[in-house]
Amino acid sequence: MKATVHVFLKPGVLDVQGKAVENALHGLGWPSVKDARVGRVIEFDLAETDAEKAKAEVKTMCEKLLANTVIESYRIDVT
Repeated sequence: MKATVHVFLKPGVLDVQGKAVENALHGLGWPSVKDARVGRVIEFDLAETDAEKAKAEVKTMCEKLLANTVIESYRIDVT
């Protein structure tokens, strides 16, 4: 199975990269852009064939390594 994890800062956490992107877009002529946020995507394959088991396994990976759950949220897609 293929797992995709989307990691992003929780609301209220200052996103310095997002602010830099927003300012750059304004400078390039897109002044209507606001509240830009930058995250990351992690993709990998799993040997697990049961989607629910795979999702539970990836959730454990997120809690232990892939996301800093104090300041980040994540979304898991398993296909």
